[in-house]
Amino acid sequence: MSERALNVVVGITGGIAAYKAVGVVRALVLAGHDVHVVATNAALRFVGKPTLEAISRNTVHSDLYEGVAQVRHVAIGQAADLIVVAPATANSLAKLAAGLADDLLGNTILASTAPVVVAPAMHTEMWHNPATVANIATLRSRGITVVGPGVGQLTGADSGPGRMVEPEEIVAAALAVLRPQDLAGRRVLVSAGGTREPLDPVRFIGNRSSGKQGVALALAAAARGAEVTLIGANLEVSTPGSITVLHVSSTLELAEAVGRSASEADVVIMAAAVADYRPETVADSKIKKEKQGDRLTLELVKNPDILAGLSSSRRADQVIVGFAAETEPDSQKLLALGIAKVARKGSDYLVVNRVGWTEGFATESNTVLMLNKAGDIVMEATGSKSSVADRILDVIAGA
Repeated sequence: MSERALNVVVGITGGIAAYKAVGVVRALVLAGHDVHVVATNAALRFVGKPTLEAISRNTVHSDLYEGVAQVRHVAIGQAADLIVVAPATANSLAKLAAGLADDLLGNTILASTAPVVVAPAMHTEMWHNPATVANIATLRSRGITVVGPGVGQLTGADSGPGRMVEPEEIVAAALAVLRPQDLAGRRVLVSAGGTREPLDPVRFIGNRSSGKQGVALALAAAARGAEVTLIGANLEVSTPGSITVLHVSSTLELAEAVGRSASEADVVIMAAAVADYRPETVADSKIKKEKQGDRLTLELVKNPDILAGLSSSRRADQVIVGFAAETEPDSQKLLALGIAKVARKGSDYLVVNRVGWTEGFATESNTVLMLNKAGDIVMEATGSKSSVADRILDVIAGA
């Protein structure tokens, strides 16, 4: 996939869900794209220009009659690679279906040949109204991608279909429109997050992995046409309904879940941060310091090596990808650790990333190098975890 930054127009219309559009803009910017917000006047009654300009890093446009000398009402749409309308109210969908251009957003969309993605948001009765149903059918027939709506709490006490889906799902669906479908028909299993080894019902030994890189891989694989199963170890990030999610906590639970699912997968990506050891015994009740005194001694036993086990039992046509999080600051020594590890684990590829107090875990970006089983560097990438995910999948798709 190309690393070229996209020129993305985010259209915001006047619904209460406009506050969530900030998350859409932020995710696109973090993915490395140039984002230009075109907001209706009604939208700006829900979320202000300063917020949108700070997040997008570009001027927000709303007035049809500004920038006339630059023919801005046409130029914005002509320059766009992708247009995302979130939220898309019932009124804006009706205008779009009718081809109306009485504001800057309408002109921008009509003047563009870029793909258009809309994320509807409205009350349930409005979503089910025959006029809206017909408008959605018209837009879909013209190739416009409709994301959602979801089911949930609406404005006030109302609940039901009509809730705008979360920004992560909107962005994933929007970028998928431009992604190659080079993983179509392939089943991809991804593990993500950090395992936790319980000491007692209250405490555990764990790590700082947020699971963001693994989730980014799952989202990117689904966007490229794969059937994705995500095994999440203590994940606190949301995923779209198109991805099958299995939740686990400990390394033994992760091993069991991977064992059940891996045989059906064409690609297995072990991005989870897995504990090497676990407590030999787990207390049935909270360990009390009054009983333990000044010192507490823990006996730890080694956990199974999930990646090595997968590599040794894989099918001939199965691709196994491991991850290695290392704190080694020296690049050559980091590479040496990766070469030794991919040989020891037997995986087809190993993604090595440096982690520390302020990098790798729980951040929005990542720096990785990817080795093949011979220890050769086949890819190096730095950027958002979404862009890094696509670089990893580029290698896998070409394998």
